[in-house]
Amino acid sequence: MPYQPLDLDRYVPALLTALTNKLSSGASVCYRKHYGIGIVEWRVLAMLAVENNITANRIGQVVGLDKSAISRAIKVLEEDRHVSTQVDANDARRYTVSMTAIGRALHDRVLVTALERERLLLADFSVEETEVLIGFLHRMGSQLEKVNAVEPD
Repeated sequence: MPYQPLDLDRYVPALLTALTNKLSSGASVCYRKHYGIGIVEWRVLAMLAVENNITANRIGQVVGLDKSAISRAIKVLEEDRHVSTQVDANDARRYTVSMTAIGRALHDRVLVTALERERLLLADFSVEETEVLIGFLHRMGSQLEKVNAVEPD
């Protein structure tokens, strides 16, 4: 039995992907123009503001990016003195990443823009709708292990 093509206006993975791709692309253009960093560098700084002195693997686990993208971003941030890296005291094969004072200052400037972009994105939602949306997103995120384990017949 032939399947109908996806209705891209109703297929949730496509809607989420399109939204996040367009948000990321717009953020990257804005952040490069005004702050000299791209979206991946921003995600690294944002993660380090929450949890500093961590491994690149930890950053990747939380922000959902592959290790090579994280490593490239760390290299750029380190060259510009926004982060520093240290060999892990417990495992010399690993290193940890920390935000510097210069990186913190950059983070704080970009954060103002990031929060304004979020405010505009959610401007048509009530506080209650925003809370429901956040709950839905967390619930979808909790299903990712099952979703990513699907194997075709």
